[in-house]
Amino acid sequence: MAAHRSTMAAVSGSVTSSSHQVSWQYLFSNTDTLWRGYERIAGRAPAPGAHGPADPQEQTENGVEWQMLRHLTDTFTIYAIDLGALTKIRIRHDNTGNRAGWFLDRVDITDMNNEITYYFPCQRWLAVEEDDGQLSRELLPVDESYVLPQSEEGGGGGDNNPLDNLALEQKDKSTTFSVTIKTGVKKNAGTDANVFITLFGTQDDTGMTLLKSSKTNSDKFERDSIEIFTVETLDLGDLWKVRLGHDNTGKAPGWFVDWVEVDAPSLGKCMTFPCGRWLAKNEDDGSIIRDLFHAELQTRLYTPFVPYEITLYTSDVFAAGTDANIFIIIYGCDAVCTQQKYLCTNKREQKQFFERKSASRFIVEVLGLSRLSRDGVGQTEGEEKPYLQGRTHALHPDALLLERKLEDVGEIIEKIRIGHNNTGMNPGWHCSHVDIRRLLPDKDGAETLTFPCDRWLATSEDDKKTIRELVPYDIFTEKYMKDGSLRQVYKEVEEPLDIVLYSVQIFTGNIPGAGTDAKVYITIYGDLGDTGERYLGKSENRTNKFERGTADTFIIEAADLGVIYKIKLRHDNSKWCADWYVEKVEIWNDTNEDEFLFLCGRWLSLKKEDGRLERLFYEKEYTGDRSSNCSSPADFWEIALSSKMADVDISTVTGPMADYVQEGPIIPYYVSVTTGKHKDAATDSRAFIFLIGEDDERSKRIWLDYPRGKRGFSRGSVEEFYVAGLDVGIIKKIELGHDGASPESCWLVEELCLAVPTQGTKYMLNCNCWLAKDRGDGITSRVFDLLDAMVVNIGVKVLYEMTVWTGDVVGGGTDSNIFMTLYGINGSTEEMQLDKKKARFEREQNDTFIMEILDIAPFTKMRIRIDGLGSRPEWFLERILLKNMNTGDLTMFYYGDWLSQRKGKKTLVCEMCAVIDEEEMMEWTSYTVAVKTSNILGAGTDANVFIIIFGENGDSGTLALKQSANWNKFERNNTDTFNFPDMLSLGHLCKLRVWHDNKGIFPSWHLSYVDVKDNSRDETFHFQCDCWLSKSEGDGQTVRDFACANNKIHDELEETTYEIVIETGNGGETRENVWLILEGRKNRSKEFLVENSSRQRAFRKGTTDTFEFDSIYLGDIASLCVGHLAREDRFIPKRELVWHVKTITITEMEYGNVYFFNCDCLIPLKRKRKYFKVFEVTKTTESFASKVQSLVPVKYEVIVTTGYEPGAGTDANVFVTIFGANGDTGKRELKQKMRNLFERGSTDRFFLETLELGELRKVRLEHDSSGYCSGWLVEKVEVTNTSTGVATIFNCGRWLDKKRGDGLTWRDLFPSV
Repeated sequence: MAAHRSTMAAVSGSVTSSSHQVSWQYLFSNTDTLWRGYERIAGRAPAPGAHGPADPQEQTENGVEWQMLRHLTDTFTIYAIDLGALTKIRIRHDNTGNRAGWFLDRVDITDMNNEITYYFPCQRWLAVEEDDGQLSRELLPVDESYVLPQSEEGGGGGDNNPLDNLALEQKDKSTTFSVTIKTGVKKNAGTDANVFITLFGTQDDTGMTLLKSSKTNSDKFERDSIEIFTVETLDLGDLWKVRLGHDNTGKAPGWFVDWVEVDAPSLGKCMTFPCGRWLAKNEDDGSIIRDLFHAELQTRLYTPFVPYEITLYTSDVFAAGTDANIFIIIYGCDAVCTQQKYLCTNKREQKQFFERKSASRFIVEVLGLSRLSRDGVGQTEGEEKPYLQGRTHALHPDALLLERKLEDVGEIIEKIRIGHNNTGMNPGWHCSHVDIRRLLPDKDGAETLTFPCDRWLATSEDDKKTIRELVPYDIFTEKYMKDGSLRQVYKEVEEPLDIVLYSVQIFTGNIPGAGTDAKVYITIYGDLGDTGERYLGKSENRTNKFERGTADTFIIEAADLGVIYKIKLRHDNSKWCADWYVEKVEIWNDTNEDEFLFLCGRWLSLKKEDGRLERLFYEKEYTGDRSSNCSSPADFWEIALSSKMADVDISTVTGPMADYVQEGPIIPYYVSVTTGKHKDAATDSRAFIFLIGEDDERSKRIWLDYPRGKRGFSRGSVEEFYVAGLDVGIIKKIELGHDGASPESCWLVEELCLAVPTQGTKYMLNCNCWLAKDRGDGITSRVFDLLDAMVVNIGVKVLYEMTVWTGDVVGGGTDSNIFMTLYGINGSTEEMQLDKKKARFEREQNDTFIMEILDIAPFTKMRIRIDGLGSRPEWFLERILLKNMNTGDLTMFYYGDWLSQRKGKKTLVCEMCAVIDEEEMMEWTSYTVAVKTSNILGAGTDANVFIIIFGENGDSGTLALKQSANWNKFERNNTDTFNFPDMLSLGHLCKLRVWHDNKGIFPSWHLSYVDVKDNSRDETFHFQCDCWLSKSEGDGQTVRDFACANNKIHDELEETTYEIVIETGNGGETRENVWLILEGRKNRSKEFLVENSSRQRAFRKGTTDTFEFDSIYLGDIASLCVGHLAREDRFIPKRELVWHVKTITITEMEYGNVYFFNCDCLIPLKRKRKYFKVFEVTKTTESFASKVQSLVPVKYEVIVTTGYEPGAGTDANVFVTIFGANGDTGKRELKQKMRNLFERGSTDRFFLETLELGELRKVRLEHDSSGYCSGWLVEKVEVTNTSTGVATIFNCGRWLDKKRGDGLTWRDLFPSV
């Protein structure tokens, strides 16, 4: 006993001097050294500075040496102030000496003045290498009956030790913190010093705690490392501060700390304490101790965990014990369950536990786990922090106690699952039964559930299974009554779940390479729980399982799952032939004979389809929620917007979804953030926005989160987010910020963009400001006024819930990309891609998701196209339903056939007629297209030719002119005829687009005319062409638009008549006059006065009045002035009289264009005309006759300006598409002979001939990424109508580069408002 150490303790106390006799009892300690120490006393009535003998040398001279020997009790007398009744003690040692570890049984303290003895049981290690690695403990006093049982008056020991029943209660009174410390990446950031920490709460603090035992690294606090420690203490109250420091020892004591995270699962709170400072004598301010305060925005709240005391009884059967690692899962009601938890964390513990005829007791603790859903998704595995208490159980001499913690599964435990990993010399285990004890909700007692087993868990015994599911048989409840008595109640469990045998038959497909030699696993999910993952080892009907074209049957024993709705299949990709094609799975409940069918038809392979080894399959008849597939914030936002949340009480939403729901109407937003290029511009903080509308209506905080755990904003990056939030109306301000609180978390924001599709508006803000503590003005969030933003009109979108049904046909699912185009009375949409994420568009499945669609309803038809790519390029489409989220209007589209090049109609494109209220919105017809090639030299072509026909009901989509009556198509002076049957009627035709792909030996083509005959109407539409489609002839264009010669172009109107329909709301009627002035694109009307009289009363509540108004032709109407004017000599009372105008609809009678004004405004009565309201047009419906008038050939000048930054020019091929009110140009290549285009700082001009586009709405600019330097910085695009001289500017200022910004090589540019 040559080594010496010091120990320190803290207890409770008063101002009167007194003496305390302290005895220490310890068992099977691994030390044989002498200890010298002192005690620091602290407790309920703390007295600062009141200490006992603090000098170890003084204690040695007085002969007070602490001999900490195995199985010995040491007694000491300490003089201190009177602390009153003791409430806790804190004891620790300094870890010096050769064998510093110490197992402390308990501490007894006797107050010598009043002869009261306090008993503080410990039964824990104070050692770096043992238990949880802590060197200090806080202990609570217990009644003497727990430590001095009748069987041993001298105290301690005995086979029936009551302290065994105190572990759960003691654990519940303590708080275990997981402390994570991140060392910075700066040079020499690591430290060799001894580090300590103190946690400060509102009630108490932990005292200085040495951080010796890291759970992650043996060499602690190295540069860019993360260390995790356990700190256990009694109630601190609310944690508010952390003190971190070191003793400045070692070769390199300086230390740079990024942050400290403190997680308390029993409190359901994880707090972050930013630092970003040096703890070094020669750095920063020279301090080696820092007080850190938590960042409120980084605090994470979750469901608090509760302790479970689990006792596993090993049977008295030959070889019943095991060396394997046992795990457990606890299930509550509604399939809520804990994470699978292994009870031993190392092989030494595995050898100590689970011996024959023993009881192994555990108090289970897992830190960092989130509450699980019924599908077991969304969980995050945390750091396990076990500690061994090493106490022999009263009933069995070999019972040991281990502590963990699990999630709270609710008031009722339905079942448990136990199993092991089948490792070790003797893995087989015979379990007698399992007891689970937990505290009652009000902490005034406990209940113990018994789960009988009496089965082998072994691959060589019984049914050779290593997993068992157990249901409770009886419940033993102990509850303290108000009079202090203990009430004990024993009862059997009413209607426990049945143990059921499930027959699982798996059909391997009959295609080449379908069989597998890999290990296959299955998880079955029901509405009462799941089976956990089960290895399909032994087939009941075949020796060589999972062979091509075979069916294998397996028996799985589990507690009743109820209605089975989902399975998960996977394999481990082992063996030579691991790829596996699963045709279907059938599950049979042997008890009630329920059968469940799962149609699969998918590969589980790294080489085929999407390269996945694990798949989820839903039962054939299942129509419920599939939100367990959610993996990104966008998925959760989509659920928040869906109709399924309409009737949900927001306060009842739990789990990950709770962060995405809020009260009030929710709409989608698109947020784009550009980070600056300064060397310190990047941040790894989490960003957020607030939206502020009129009357300061404010959304809740909207976090800008990435999918799959990505975080932060890199230098020069452009990050885009799809979010949803409260509809605050017209957005006036936006607040952008982040949760970083340390000096290192600075962020330079260059640009912020916000798009509101339901309002058709996009705001672009040039920020160029720091959000940082140590940069700029030192703030990490900033409010931006959108009056400073550039505003562009992107078109108003309406939210629709789209449901797609895939047919019940073998191979009906697809991996191809799916595209949709919608047509309505008020126009058409662009082609939109349907997101294929997760398991959408699978056989006999209906998928529902949110789509943003232009306001063109009512719909007339839908076009669906697939690209035929992927491992499953075919798709059987059954039908599609669109539901307007605002009005609830339903539109159905029926198809019921293949989209395939080999099956059905052998086409990848289909058109479906809209069905509203069981009525088809369009008629079917067939078209005959006659194409005449001109009679000039070289007029014929070898290229592939395509057309699109445009009419009053939309367009035909791309039609390939392939099969002609002539063998050699498009020869000089020939007419080729093509037939297109079964097409939806386009009505009167107005435009034709013709182009070719410029392939073949002689691609140039001179086209004379095209005739299109509508066979059902027996009407032919003529399109006169007479021009080249050639890159080497004429103007070099291979795309042409031609107007229909059948339609007459009238001279521009000078005068016309307008029909005005005014709807008065219920907010107020009027007997007075109303006047209106119409503002058009070309002219302003004179005043139109509507005189009210007693004979012809207008503007009553809830009525609609119609008037006609002759005026000069105004062009497209843009706005409307409305005034409320008193009649002459009419008395106006002092109280304000208002008129509620709800809507105004104006129809131009000559062409039939309709303009809608959604006013919904109260207009006060005035005597003078200078008081009026101005309303902008809400919606315009252009008639076919009006569209025809504008279809005249026009040349557009396109000017493209390239940016000035280095590398801004491009060598790629550039394409442009111009969109206007009358359609678009189609994709046109911007090319000129013998010119080096799109160089840095250059301006390039092009001319495109097409039919009049009307008001320009958008330009799409893109390139094909070809050439040596394909990246391109576009400054702006200017498009000028040469016939009118009207120029429209489309600003860009963004890269089209796969390696810069957001990585896109295309941009949609909008004119600024």
